[in-house]
This record gives sequence, structure tokens and C-alpha cells, in this order.
Amino acid sequence: RQKHRFLNPMKILTEEEAFARLSAQCATAEHCAHEINEKMVRWQLDDDIRKRIIQRLTEERYIDERRYCRAFTADKLRYNKWGRHKIAQALAMKHIDRTLVNEALDGIDEEEYFSVLQDVLSAKRKSIKAANDYELHGKLMRFAIGRGFGMDEVRRYIEQND
Repeated sequence: RQKHRFLNPMKILTEEEAFARLSAQCATAEHCAHEINEKMVRWQLDDDIRKRIIQRLTEERYIDERRYCRAFTADKLRYNKWGRHKIAQALAMKHIDRTLVNEALDGIDEEEYFSVLQDVLSAKRKSIKAANDYELHGKLMRFAIGRGFGMDEVRRYIEQND
């Protein structure tokens, strides 16, 4: 026989409790101010408390948008195989300053970037069924653009691998 558990209404956290939880989370993984703010909204914390906590987390370097941006960019490129455009779009959705986004994207190693593009497209090429090269190239182009790579970059790959 199963026991029924009833959920207690969410306990409202004090400012110090919220800061302690968030600083612990930020100490183990990179987070941006937008993510932290969304979490506090879910916790139903007041605006002024959220602002003070984010300011304190930033001052104590738990939150660093530049560091977050670099880590996010590196992870999305290496592990998710995303291109610059998709990374930039994801960071924009997190309300990251455009200059920090550009700085992180400029920090991408060109050899690594092109290597990721080559890996993604060579793997995709094996699974594509196409009647001719024109159709194959179109499918590869659409796939890579959907992954956030630029048209010129994909074109360069196709020219080198034909």
C-alpha cells in the first residue's frame, strides 16, 4: 500500500537563506544574473530582495557575466556542437550584454570551431540520402545553419570536402 505524501506550501525564504542557497549553487556551476533572478521569482521573493541578492552575488564574484559567457560559449561549442549564431541567440535570451557576447564569440579558437563544424557535417553527411550533390549540399547547408553555423563557413567546408 502506497503512502500519500502531501506537498507543503512552499516555505518563503528569508533574504539570507536565499543568498546562502544561491551562492552555493553559483560556487558549483556558472550562472548568469538572469537565471538567478528567474529562480528567485519562482521562490516568490520581492523585487528589492532579488536586486540586493544579485548585487551581492556579483560583488562577491559568485556571478560574473563575462566568465559565464566564456564558459557557456565553450560548452555549447564543444558539447552541443553549436555554431556562433545559435550561441549568440541563446545568450541574448539570457539577457547577456551584447559586448560580452561578442567578446566570448571572438575568443573561440578558429581551428576548434572549424573542426567542430567538420565533425558535425561529416557525421550528418553519412546519414543524408540525396539524389545528387546539389541536394546533398542543400541539406547539409540547412542542417548546419540550424545548428548556428554561418553560410560562408558551411560553404567553405563543402568546397574543401568535394
